[in-house]
Amino acid sequence: MDHVSQLIVNDLEGYLRRNEQKGLLRFITCGSVDDGKSTLIGRLLFESKMLYDDQLAALEDDSRKFGTQGNALDFALLVDGLGAEREQGITIDVAYRFFSTDRRKFIVADTPGHEQYTRNMITGASTADAAVILVDARKGVLTQTRRHSYLVSLIGVRHVAVAVNKLDLVNYSEERFREIESQYREFSKQIGLVDVTFIPVSALNGDNILVPSTNTPWYHGATLMGWLETVEIDEERLQKLPFRLPVQWINRPDLDFRGVAGTIAGGSVRPGDRVRVQPSTRETVVARIVSQGGDLSKAVAGQSITLTFTDQLDISRGDLIVAASAPAEVANQFEATIVWMSDEPMLQGRTYAMKVGTKTVNATISPLKYQIHVDTLAHLAAETLELNQIGVCELELDQSIAFDPYSENRDTGGFILIDRITNHTVGGGLLKFALRRSHNIHIQLVEVDKAARAALMGQRSCVLWFTGLSGAGKSTIANLVEKKLHAMNHHTYFLDGDNIRHGLSKDLGFTAVDRVENIRRIAEVSKLMVDAGLLVLAAFISPFQTERRMARELFKDGEFIEIFVDTPLNIAEQRDIKGLYAKARRGEIKNFTGIDSPYEKPEAPEIRVNTAILSAEDAANQILEALQRLNIIGTR
Repeated sequence: MDHVSQLIVNDLEGYLRRNEQKGLLRFITCGSVDDGKSTLIGRLLFESKMLYDDQLAALEDDSRKFGTQGNALDFALLVDGLGAEREQGITIDVAYRFFSTDRRKFIVADTPGHEQYTRNMITGASTADAAVILVDARKGVLTQTRRHSYLVSLIGVRHVAVAVNKLDLVNYSEERFREIESQYREFSKQIGLVDVTFIPVSALNGDNILVPSTNTPWYHGATLMGWLETVEIDEERLQKLPFRLPVQWINRPDLDFRGVAGTIAGGSVRPGDRVRVQPSTRETVVARIVSQGGDLSKAVAGQSITLTFTDQLDISRGDLIVAASAPAEVANQFEATIVWMSDEPMLQGRTYAMKVGTKTVNATISPLKYQIHVDTLAHLAAETLELNQIGVCELELDQSIAFDPYSENRDTGGFILIDRITNHTVGGGLLKFALRRSHNIHIQLVEVDKAARAALMGQRSCVLWFTGLSGAGKSTIANLVEKKLHAMNHHTYFLDGDNIRHGLSKDLGFTAVDRVENIRRIAEVSKLMVDAGLLVLAAFISPFQTERRMARELFKDGEFIEIFVDTPLNIAEQRDIKGLYAKARRGEIKNFTGIDSPYEKPEAPEIRVNTAILSAEDAANQILEALQRLNIIGTR
């Protein structure tokens, strides 16, 4: 570097020990476009003397090629690494930079200002202890300023510095600074930001960045670096919370050692502490705290450790080890806030994989209560969330989890949603609270079970799920299969798409959201009928793989038989006695499968019948033969 600390020269080991003991502050910079975020970070890196000689030389060269400051250094180029960013003079992706001072180490995330990159901003804020929100002194508090301030509040960042930047362009006016301070304070009260500090700066000239500026004799508060060096680090707050350790993996290097490993998400732990394993209620006592450097007498939030216990308990990845005296809540239904991060919309009724800490469960969106208009904070009625939109919804999980509200602990209250087909992360969320019915409604145990009912009927109950395009012949073939099963003395029930929409689903249309809800209802009804011991025939287009997978997962192995009635679109149209395809082609029917709404073919159906070459009778016989091979029915 162009400066070499005398401590490094004279006492390298002392320097390393001192650096190791420094706290680490993670913070983000955000605000509207061209407020000077990248310039501010570049100035911090320059002023903290964290640039090597070759970096300074590269900056000088880049400033001549891409800079906007004439012959002066353009500090924004230290952060804007993408070619598109340099060409446009904007930030697109989240850029992370490390620097340190004598008092602290820092990781700063420079987040995009444009609305279409909201998901990038959320990503940068998710691990931040503090936020620096820039406001252009000439423009004041803008829509994007309010947007990012709300997102900062939503994501749980507790400490905010509002840097009123480009003060040199308004002649370092105190009046203008106070006007912006008043505007922002009024808005910050609405969104619940309490700890807000206002600092007048010029990132380009370095005013009030490292030392107090003579250009602002009317300002007597902290410099930006002074604020960064003294603001509370989130780990300090987390260490005061109840003990939480999400189990990452079971550490079993040999037959004589078994421990649970993870990173402490809250509080502290000592040998002898009584802890509980959640979501169960089993309790034990901590025997040892094992770390890479040996056993510890105490471990705190942020440390990665392995715990051993005085008892041998069944503990696995995804469990949460908590203080027995202050356990987490356990529930399977929640109200949550979701930030949608996918180009494909979020659909209520659809099931996604949900990762909370180290545990992954299935979560169904049911229902979406409202969308939040970020600019006005208004609550808008909505059935879906599009990319970058935020909404509040209810979540139903397929099993109970241990959690803390996000406002108390981000690690045990935050989650991501994952598309179960593509495995892409599609959303991030915050658990607000458990729904009352999660605690008040329980599964009633019954003595006459599914096996007993099926045995009385002399059959193996299951659902035969017919899927395919409209006009493929699903209902015709299912009807023939049921007649043949009835003749063989099997107890059956036929659920047909059109018939269901006259009753159970008569309130639903044909939008993507309504299609998802329709299949969810059918799957649940089919599950009840299978539980009753019946052979259920369900004939529905069910165009989406996700919903068919959701239906399958309601049943035990071997109880869901997917039958793909495979018919090319042109043949299905030729058989269209109802004239639906013709209406869809004319635009009279919207969201018609195969025309303006997709049909996703099954990946691995148990049975496939090609009705382009088979008659309905032959297809029905082929299905019966397949059911015999699968031991669903006996031979005729």
